[in-house]
Amino acid sequence: MNLNNKSYKIFVDFDGTITQTDVGEAMFLRFGDVAKSKAWVDDWMDQKISSTELWRLLCSQVNNFDEKEFDSFLDEIRIDPAFKKFVDYCSTEGFELRVLSDGFDFYIQKVLEREGLSHLEVYSNKLTFDHEKKLIPLFPFTDEECTQCGNCKRNHLLNFSSDEDYTFYIGDGNTDICPVQFSDFIFAKNSLLRYCEINRITYFPYSTFDDVMKKIDELKEKKRLKKRHQAELKRREVFIQG
Repeated sequence: MNLNNKSYKIFVDFDGTITQTDVGEAMFLRFGDVAKSKAWVDDWMDQKISSTELWRLLCSQVNNFDEKEFDSFLDEIRIDPAFKKFVDYCSTEGFELRVLSDGFDFYIQKVLEREGLSHLEVYSNKLTFDHEKKLIPLFPFTDEECTQCGNCKRNHLLNFSSDEDYTFYIGDGNTDICPVQFSDFIFAKNSLLRYCEINRITYFPYSTFDDVMKKIDELKEKKRLKKRHQAELKRREVFIQG
C-alpha cells in the first residue's frame, strides 16, 4: 500500500540507466563516422546545437543500414541486472512506471522485447527508414521551448503526475537534467549525479536498481514523506503559465 494513500509516479531513463551502455551513442560510433559523431556530440554538450539537430546529423551519416548487423550489435547490450526485479517491485507496490528516453523506439523496443519487458510504457523519439535505407529520425514529443531533448521528458513527468503524487526520477545523463528539476525524489549517477552535486539538488546516488528499491523501501517507512520544495515551485510555475 502506498504511503498515506498517495500514489508513486516513477520515471526511468533508458540509455545508461536501464541499459549498462548508452545505446544511442554506441550505435553511431559503430555504424557512423567516429570522429564526426564525437564532434557533434561535443557541440550538443556545449549547447551549440539542439538535440534534434544532433540526431539528424548522426542519422545523416549512416548509409545502407544493415538491420541484421544492428541486431548483432544489440545482442551485446546488457540491461541493469536488477531492472526486471524493479519492474516486478513497482507492479507489486502499485507504482506507475514509465520509461522516458531521448533515444529511439527502434532499439528500445528490440531490447525490451528480448528481455520480456515489451509491456512497459515508453515515450521516446522514433526512427524510420527511407527506400535507400537512410535513417529518418522523428520527434513526436519535442517542445519548442526546450532544445536539450528531442523528447521532452519534463512534459511527460508533468502530464502523468499531479500535486497529490510523489514523483521519482531515475537517470544518469544530460537529457535527465530537465526532468529532475520537477521531480520530488531523484536517483542519479554519472553526469547527472555531478550536475546535482554542482547545483545542490538533493538526490540519492545509485549503482543498480537494487539500490533504488532499497532506498524507496526506506522512504516508505517514514511517517511523513516530504517533497522537494524546489520541485514543487518549478511545477507550480509551469501550471501557472499554462
